[in-house]
Amino acid sequence: MTEFLSLGQVAAAMGGSSGLRVRTGPYSFVMRSRLPEVHRAVNHLYRAHLQLPSSDFVDFDVEVARPANWRRWWKPQVVFLLDGRDPFNPLPGDQGFPLLEWGMNWCIYSLCHQHLTLHAAVVERGGRALILPAPSGSGKSTLCAALLFSGWRLLSDELTLLCPQQRNVIPIPRPVSIKNQSIEVLQRFAPAIEFGSKVLETSKGVVAHFRPPAEAVAALDRRAEPGWVVLPKFVVGSPTRMRPLERARALMYLIENAFNHNMFGVEGFELLASVVDRSACFALEYSDLAEAVALFARLADEGTIDPRFIVQDGGS
Repeated sequence: MTEFLSLGQVAAAMGGSSGLRVRTGPYSFVMRSRLPEVHRAVNHLYRAHLQLPSSDFVDFDVEVARPANWRRWWKPQVVFLLDGRDPFNPLPGDQGFPLLEWGMNWCIYSLCHQHLTLHAAVVERGGRALILPAPSGSGKSTLCAALLFSGWRLLSDELTLLCPQQRNVIPIPRPVSIKNQSIEVLQRFAPAIEFGSKVLETSKGVVAHFRPPAEAVAALDRRAEPGWVVLPKFVVGSPTRMRPLERARALMYLIENAFNHNMFGVEGFELLASVVDRSACFALEYSDLAEAVALFARLADEGTIDPRFIVQDGGS
């Protein structure tokens, strides 16, 4: 792994003809931008990633830029470009780095179909993956982030990549996105966390990113076997409650949260069924991060759940 570049070198690379090349897992990107705020964010948040030699193949050539019209100067905007084309509407000018991240996610879940991709956070412990499928606002990224500071390895905070051939989970560690009140919650839980700049008034509210742990990036070729499928739900003031989940219901939930399940047909159904068959499946409701993290530590290390937190169907 090469030594990470300085801010000046990042700016020069992203603004130059070759761009800045990074590998994020099975996919590689050329990043381009002439915006100083994007340079600063990339320098801070991609510090641990490998820069590929310029001769290596890359999957995506992406850029964040000002639009080529009068909005470059009056109420500036930013656009995301893939191979010079803009697949999205422009965003306000201060949202360059979030747009880069959202655009990179879009490249993977919309255009890459050699893997089955779930909208789910995923972390690893002891070689086994904890898959957290849930929609935005469920608390999955907050829980994922807390687990990273409690002995778990980041595979992804947003996209779970499943290999159809080996039926395991492929890491894609990138900056972790945290929103709104969860930013302060995590700062209290893990004071050592180093967020980048907060971006206000995005479509998702206030957004801040922190860089993935260096050890997670160093292990981006080490896959994990399915171990748990947990449906998380953050509820203010709720006690921590873990309910066993029927495998059929867990399977349907994975299908609902799969971006490209329809591309695989029967093979995709069998792949997700295999994940569920090899996993312990639960639904989790929580408001206390420390309790939730302790619950998962015991589940991973001892294979048991504190009886105080178990709720059977029909329980309260």
